[in-house]
Amino acid sequence: MMATIIGRDAFRRGMDLYFARHDNQAVTIDDFVAAMADASGVDLARFKLWYHQAGTPEITLSEMYDPALQHYALSIRQHTPPTPGQPHKAPLVIPLAFGLLAPDGTGLPMRLQGEDAPTTGTRVLLADAAETHFLFENVMVPPVPSLPRGFSAPVRVAGYTPAQLRFLARHDPDPFVRWDAGQQYATQALLDGRPTDPALVDAAAAILADADHDHLFAAEALALPSESYLADQQARMDPDALHAARNAARAAIGQALAGTFRTTYHRLTDPGPYRMDGAAIGRRALRNICLAYLLAAGEPDAVGLAKAQIDLAANMTDVLAGLSLLADVRCPQRTQALADFHARWQADALVLDKWFAIQAQSCLPDTLAAVQALATHPDFDLRNPNRGRALVGSFAANQVRFHAASGAGYRFLSDMILALDPLNPQVAARMVAPLGQWRRMDVGRQAEMRAALSSVLAASGLSRNTREMAGKSLAE
Repeated sequence: MMATIIGRDAFRRGMDLYFARHDNQAVTIDDFVAAMADASGVDLARFKLWYHQAGTPEITLSEMYDPALQHYALSIRQHTPPTPGQPHKAPLVIPLAFGLLAPDGTGLPMRLQGEDAPTTGTRVLLADAAETHFLFENVMVPPVPSLPRGFSAPVRVAGYTPAQLRFLARHDPDPFVRWDAGQQYATQALLDGRPTDPALVDAAAAILADADHDHLFAAEALALPSESYLADQQARMDPDALHAARNAARAAIGQALAGTFRTTYHRLTDPGPYRMDGAAIGRRALRNICLAYLLAAGEPDAVGLAKAQIDLAANMTDVLAGLSLLADVRCPQRTQALADFHARWQADALVLDKWFAIQAQSCLPDTLAAVQALATHPDFDLRNPNRGRALVGSFAANQVRFHAASGAGYRFLSDMILALDPLNPQVAARMVAPLGQWRRMDVGRQAEMRAALSSVLAASGLSRNTREMAGKSLAE
């Protein structure tokens, strides 16, 4: 953000000054900011609030276009939610890399009131008050604002209409804004109960049509928001509804574009040696997202493609991707693939952790029973922190199965916490955190999660670490 505010050349001068002043010294953030300010001549005193104020700010856009005067007014209101110990937040200095787009997707010249000449492409706006106003002159057509380009500031953006989000996802020249707009639109559709929104299919089709320009970007843009991210957007979490909505959207997109996904999957098959360059990583990522959509659509050949990818892949990325996808499908190939993977990799502890984690993350209804069985597996050792996190931690992150309305997932976690506490109280204490989400659940799940926390607190000989975490998690 400092580089965005003062410019790259001034930032480089600031780095040179910082090292010249402080080489071999113990320094503070204040020293770093001072070097940047002195090298650029820009006062960064207020910017330092970023280091002292917790929370992610949200900026809300409001706009007005006057066709007679050809004026475009943009207001940016910022708000940072209260956090423990900081109920009231001061406005931050937020650098926003910004552009204006015409209805055909081309960039518009931007001349702020009082400026002599317009700029084109991307410029930086500083939002440094609770509400900051900008007036652009000589704007020939109603524009769509584009920000924050290049993720110029870690903020959440609100105020876009669904039509604007669809437009930005399709036309914005900045990949971050294009990705973020698509994610925002998909998030709204899934949370509003519109998983089969035709715009989601249209967006996926457009991404696939342009995928060869950047395979890795296409893979990221095609991925729907995760269930955990969607849950974070809800004041009251509904794991079952989110799981159903996301699955319905994946199936609708996969069925509508099955032919394109299949063609793209086969076209991206790399017969040559394994490579780790960006192009190869992008091809693998896009190929695996295509396979995921084919499986979500229930395409008859999808299971066979996944099994063949596991059997024939020359790299662990493709093997794990195929195995993770098959783990969500009840079929004989799933059982065989898991058995073969274990037989091949049981001597490699880190790879075997993946085997445990993949099964714990499965969305199949009997996942809890499978996890309970794996907890008695000869290769599972709760004294091994990585193995415990791989199985127990991964299951606690399984939004739909951990949060089963019966509370069985919560009881399993509390039992594992109590079993782990005498062995490793630090790790046991950290595993309490998922149960602390009870305030955002429905009444039934709240009761089950609180009961699980109470059972932990009631145990005799509980370590101080775990008792403290459970007590804080249970507190109203």
